[in-house]
Amino acid sequence: MLSKLIEEISVLTKQPIAKKLNVSADVVWKVVRNIGRLDVWFPIIETCRVEGEGAGALRYMTVAGGGEIRDTIEEIDDVTMRLTYLRPLSPFPVTYYKGTVEVFKSYDGLAIVVWTIDFESEPEDVASVAELVRSAISDGIDGMERDLRGA
Repeated sequence: MLSKLIEEISVLTKQPIAKKLNVSADVVWKVVRNIGRLDVWFPIIETCRVEGEGAGALRYMTVAGGGEIRDTIEEIDDVTMRLTYLRPLSPFPVTYYKGTVEVFKSYDGLAIVVWTIDFESEPEDVASVAELVRSAISDGIDGMERDLRGA
């Protein structure tokens, strides 16, 4: 009985990634709130298509090497520059996935992007999913900066 209970336990993990970009916070927020371009920023994302606008919009992506991702936009807050999405469909070994992208204005007007992923997975998958998320989001933020700087 106890071993069955232990097998059913999943772990909720928070993985924040933060980076200061050499782009103004206002410009970064404008592209984040439009919820597209993930196929430009993330090497792992092959295609990105958006249906709808604002909260309730759906974002469909395909992943390099196979797999599909679907996001539901939960919140876009222009005052706090925060976007929140749920990922009910993912090729990753997670049972829950929520992303929050926040853009903060540094003292010099440049953007500090904090992208936090909350995910739930089996204990044996936590470390690999956390590393995948950290690496993919870091690559995506770098890709966003290159895109916005026209490089």
